[in-house]
Amino acid sequence: MRGFLASSIGVTCAAALALPLTPPALAATARPVPADEAATTARPAPHAGTPVTTPSGRRAAEPYAAGSTQSFPLEPRTHDRATPSAEQGLLRRAVRHFSLVGVVWDDPEAELHGRVQVRTRDAGTGTWSGWQDVEPHNADHAADPDTPERASGRVRGATAPLWVGDSDGVEIRVRSEPEDSAADSAGQTAGARHLPAAPPLPPGLRLELVDPGEDGDPPDGAAADGPRGGLNAEASAANADLAPLGATEIAAPSRAETEQEYLTLDRGGLTERRRQAKPYVGPRPGIVTRRGWGANEGLRESGFRYTKKVQAAFVHHTASGNNYRCSQVPSLIRSIYRYHVKSMGWRDIGYNFLIDKCGKIYEGRAGGVAKPVLGAHTLGFNSNSMGIAVLGSYGATKPSKSAVNAIARLTAWKLGLYRMNPKGKTNLKSAGSNLHRKGKKVRLNVISGHRDGFATECPGRKLYGELGSARSKAARYQGR
Repeated sequence: MRGFLASSIGVTCAAALALPLTPPALAATARPVPADEAATTARPAPHAGTPVTTPSGRRAAEPYAAGSTQSFPLEPRTHDRATPSAEQGLLRRAVRHFSLVGVVWDDPEAELHGRVQVRTRDAGTGTWSGWQDVEPHNADHAADPDTPERASGRVRGATAPLWVGDSDGVEIRVRSEPEDSAADSAGQTAGARHLPAAPPLPPGLRLELVDPGEDGDPPDGAAADGPRGGLNAEASAANADLAPLGATEIAAPSRAETEQEYLTLDRGGLTERRRQAKPYVGPRPGIVTRRGWGANEGLRESGFRYTKKVQAAFVHHTASGNNYRCSQVPSLIRSIYRYHVKSMGWRDIGYNFLIDKCGKIYEGRAGGVAKPVLGAHTLGFNSNSMGIAVLGSYGATKPSKSAVNAIARLTAWKLGLYRMNPKGKTNLKSAGSNLHRKGKKVRLNVISGHRDGFATECPGRKLYGELGSARSKAARYQGR
C-alpha cells in the first residue's frame, strides 16, 4: 500500500467561517439519510458528555456513547461534462465529532484507481489539517470468495481507514487516475495529457466518518446497535480456557517466562528447559481482550467461524496512519471495528490480532485467542492462517522494535500451539487472489507478509523488511 502523507497545519480556524450553517444529517449506518428523515436529524446529536434536555427543559438521562457513523454521498466536482465521474468529493463542512475517515462504494469487486485526499478540522483547536492521503485500495483485505461472509450481500468496496483524531469538520476529494500513472500528485504535468484515460470512479461513493465512542463496554442490555448481554458473555466465554470470565487482559501464565527472560532470549541466551521443550511453544504474551478495548459486541454477527488449524501468520499494516498515541489505541481499534462491520459489511473486524507501536497486543476477531478463528485479512488465504495487523502505515516509516518483538512473541506462542516453526515453510491452498489462482497450492513462509498472498504493498516496505528478524526471534522464543 502507499504510505500516507504526514499531517500538516493548513488553513487557520478563521476559515471555518465559510462552513455551511446547517450541519448535514447523520446516519446510523453507512447509508444516506432519506429526505423525509432530514427534518428530525438535521441537528447533530450531542457529543459524548453533553447534557441532553427534554422539551420541558428537564435534563434527560445520558445514553451510553457507543460510537456512531456518519455517511455522506460524494458529489461530482468536475466541470467536464464528458467525464462527470472523474472527480468527486465534498466541500468543507461542519459535522458531528469523528476520529476516523474512509470511503466506501457499492460493488466490493470494483477498485478505485485514483487518489483520495481529506482534510479535517481539529475539534479542540479549530485548526484545519493539510491534505492527507487515504489508501485507495483495500480489496485485498477481505473474506475469501464463496464464503458466507463474502456472499452476504452487505459487503462493500472500501478504502483503508485513516485515523485523524477528534475532529468536527471535513473536506474530501477523490480523483480518478490511470492505475500506472506516473504523473505528479495533481496530474497537471505536460506528460500526463498523454497517459491512458482514467477509469471511472466506482458508483455509490460515500464518505464514512466514524466516532469510536467512549472507553469501556456498556452494561449488559444497553441499547447500542443491538442486543448485547448474550454476545458479551459469548465473547468472554471464547477465552474462558485462558483467563477468568470478564478479564480485560489475558496475561501470560505465572509459570511462563517474564519480560526480562524475553529480553534474555533476544540476546541469544536460552535456558536448558526452553531448549528441550517439546512441542516448541513460546510463552504466552499478554493480550488485551475485546472487552479490554471496549468492543461493542452488538455490532458483529453472533457466533464464531473457525478454520481447521493455523499453519501461517500473515502480517499486515492497517494503513491508518502513524499519528496516534498508544493511549488512543482502544479508540482506534473500536473505529476500525465499526468501519469493517458497519461501513464495509463484514461480520466482525477482519484481523485476528492487532499490535500498536508500543508493542501491546490486542485480540481482534472474536472466537478465542488460542483458537483457529477464521478472519478476513488476506483475500484467498484466510483458511488455516491468522492475520496480524500492526497499527499504522509502514511504507516509508520503519516499525518500532517493540512492534516487531510483539509479532515475534505472538507468533512464537500461537504458531507453537499448532506445531509450526516460525522459520519454516508451509503449503496453503489458494481460494483465489490476484496473485494465485483458486485451487493452487502455494508454498509460503510460516510468517509471511500480506503481499506474499496478494499483489499489494501491504504490510509496507519497511515492515516487510523486518519479517526476517521476527521469524528468527519467534523461533528463539520457541526454544529452537
